[in-house]
Amino acid sequence: MSMYEESERRLRCVLPFEATPAELRLLREVVRRNLEHWGAQSVTDEAELIATELATNVIKHVGAGAAATLVLEPRDDRLRVEVHDKSHVVPAMRLICGEEECGRGLHLLAALCEEWGTLLTSAGKAVWCELSLEPARLCMRGRRAVMVLEEYRRVAGASTAAPTFAVLEESVTDLIADLLHWLVAQGGDPDEMLGRARMHFEAEAEADAA
Repeated sequence: MSMYEESERRLRCVLPFEATPAELRLLREVVRRNLEHWGAQSVTDEAELIATELATNVIKHVGAGAAATLVLEPRDDRLRVEVHDKSHVVPAMRLICGEEECGRGLHLLAALCEEWGTLLTSAGKAVWCELSLEPARLCMRGRRAVMVLEEYRRVAGASTAAPTFAVLEESVTDLIADLLHWLVAQGGDPDEMLGRARMHFEAEAEADAA
C-alpha cells in the first residue's frame, strides 16, 4: 500500500515492496494511479517502464525477494522515480552486447529520462531517474489542491491508497460542501463566494493560456 508524505510542501509516494516478478504489476499500477492523481498522466508509460526496470535490476543483481522501496515525487517540472535496496553495489553502464545482462536496462533509462544516478545510503543505495513533466507541469495551485484533498481524506478516515480521479472528484464535492457549511455558519453568502471563486479561476486560467 502506498504511503504519502508531506515534506517542505511536496507530494511524495513511498511504496515498500518485495523484489519479485509478481510485484512488478503492482508497481506499475501504483505509478499509474499516482500520476493520474497528480495530473501527470503524460509520462505514465515512461514512469511505469522505469519503475519496472529498476525493480527488475534489484531482482537480478540483489536477489529475488529482496526488500526494496519505490519512491515517486513530483519536483517542479520533473518527476523523480527512485528504487531503494539494501545493496551498496552501484550499477554501471557498459557497452551493449548481444546478451541480456550487458546493461541494456541502464541504456534504456538514460534514453527515457532527463537525468539518472545512484545515491548511497546508510542502508544501501537508491537508483533514481528524473522525467520531464512539461507540458504536464504541476502548477503550485494544483499541488496545493492535492495536498489539501489528501489531508481532507485523512481527517475523514478515507483509505490511504492512491485514489482514482472519480474518488478525488467526489472528495472535491464534499470539501466544497463542508466549506460552504462553515461559511454559512460564519454568516457568509455561499452563492457570492462560489461566484468569486469562479471569477478568480477563470481569470487565472485565461492568464495561463495567454
